[in-house]
Amino acid sequence: MSTEKWNAYTADGTLVDTVLLRDEPIPEGMYHLVCEVLVRHTDGSYLCMERASTKKAYPGYYEATAGGSALLGETKEECVRRELWEETGIITDSFIETGRYLTKDTIYYTYVCTVDCDKDTVLLQDGETEDYKWMTEEEFISFINSDKAIPTQRERYKEYFKKLGYLR
Repeated sequence: MSTEKWNAYTADGTLVDTVLLRDEPIPEGMYHLVCEVLVRHTDGSYLCMERASTKKAYPGYYEATAGGSALLGETKEECVRRELWEETGIITDSFIETGRYLTKDTIYYTYVCTVDCDKDTVLLQDGETEDYKWMTEEEFISFINSDKAIPTQRERYKEYFKKLGYLR
């Protein structure tokens, strides 16, 4: 299996002529791109995916988003569409960008999409997800305000959740 390759960016999101490799240190002042999407059904419920028990970070936790790193040559829009499909089997083009979040070596772009799919057709990605559940809006608000939510995801969506009045 070949190592996943990523484009490198400056902090402002400008593409630079450097290729980054997964699991290799990212040079100081460079960033890789990660996109994640919160999936809302037209009935108001939210899709949460259970992370594989083999994941390094937060194994077995439910996460409120599908997402991952943009591959070499991939735009953020292509990345979010691919990650949603890979992790859930859902196909849509109705993404709304809700924010941008910068860490030491990563630029996160956050999105929300609203879907009208059959809720029983969500697919799991081997090695990534083990289960899923649709949470009513009330259940979702309780979830994101609990210690069961992944803190870094809550932080990246903080402004969006505040705008909706979801954070307590």
